[in-house]
Amino acid sequence: MNRILLTGATALALFFSGAAQAQQRIKVELWQGLTGDLGSAVEEVCQRFNESQKEFEISCPTQGSYDAAVQNAIAAFRAKKQPTIVQVFDAGTLDLMLSDAFVPARRLMEENGYKIDWANYFPGIANYYASGKGELFSFPFNSSTALFYWNKDAFAKIGKSEAPKTWQEVEASARALKSAGYGCPMAINHDTWTLLEQFSAIHGQPIATKDNGYGGLDAELVINKTKFVDYIKFIKKGLDEGLFKIKLPETGANIVQAFASGDCQMMMSSVADHGTVGKTAKPEMQWSVAMLPVLEGTKRLNSLVGGASLWVLSGKSKDEYRAAAAFLNFIAKPESELFWSTRTGYIPVTKTGFQHLKTQGFYDKPQYKGRELALESLTATEVTPLSRGIRLGGFIQIRKEMRDALADIFAGKVSVEEGINAGVERSNAILRRFEKTYAGKQLL
Repeated sequence: MNRILLTGATALALFFSGAAQAQQRIKVELWQGLTGDLGSAVEEVCQRFNESQKEFEISCPTQGSYDAAVQNAIAAFRAKKQPTIVQVFDAGTLDLMLSDAFVPARRLMEENGYKIDWANYFPGIANYYASGKGELFSFPFNSSTALFYWNKDAFAKIGKSEAPKTWQEVEASARALKSAGYGCPMAINHDTWTLLEQFSAIHGQPIATKDNGYGGLDAELVINKTKFVDYIKFIKKGLDEGLFKIKLPETGANIVQAFASGDCQMMMSSVADHGTVGKTAKPEMQWSVAMLPVLEGTKRLNSLVGGASLWVLSGKSKDEYRAAAAFLNFIAKPESELFWSTRTGYIPVTKTGFQHLKTQGFYDKPQYKGRELALESLTATEVTPLSRGIRLGGFIQIRKEMRDALADIFAGKVSVEEGINAGVERSNAILRRFEKTYAGKQLL
């Protein structure tokens, strides 16, 4: 009887000891802005980290959108209830950089005993999230750039076997597709990331003074004085002639859905959508990707990185920072980058990660073939002052103003010049308010 009681007591002791050890895990949160399949992919990354060790536990709840992730984190910080890590998209970079609410990436890793080869990050990616001296403030995570998607079956019917390299070739292909009976040669939306930002970068056109804002908070938009104006006139002409069609969720299908269904034969979108097209396109549909077209006579520069990076917020404990550093070290491993690129359409952010993918034959597999073009586009040239990124305050709001301007132009409510000038005026007002808010602050 005593032996039975002792055995039971021992079992209970072991149970409670195990439970106590489980409770001793240091818990942190990462607030993300992705939803749906991509949001689930982030949660899987976090689960993989949790299963890889027993000291830390990270949870990665979605905030519903990139905008919400930034705004919710700011509100939580003011209430001293901030997460340890927050996913911030490219447009929110300067807002975080000037907030004094973060722990710089280099300092975090050094203080927690990690030796990181910072030169291992691709410059075209790292420069967007780095100081003027090249020091990373946040960790590149879900990185992307824009690519040109084209339907090989439709192009075969017009006697073409290659993607257009110039916008003049896009127009010729669209006319041929229309003549062949295709109702939507190319899908277009109001996305400023592709139409404005990527176009300006690869064409060497300034978006704003002061090297797109890197030189100071007193920058102002100048896109109403660049080739962007003629480019939007070109797009508007194509829309008027039925060569391009506006595709938005509110009209029944976005550009990715319209392309994957075979309704539209060309589009520009993120490499992150490569996986979505692969999963949703008709099995028999033959399609591919290429680098974005340029205007004839243009010497192409590198494209801009999109997506988001991970910022570690200040005001947390040493243990929470140990957990954050361990997680960030985990996701930068080549094996983690392979999982991430396989699970999503995002690209590896380090040179060793890219080499690991190539060694594993990743880009030779039919479902992933073409994704390497995203890195080729990002590294097409040495980064220039106009192609390293955009560092403008209130850029989230500026994007909205320019989207609204493009929507009015494409709907025929205003002329191209009127629409762009109005968008620039509203955007510059945002820049001046931001400058006033951060008066005396210096960009690092």
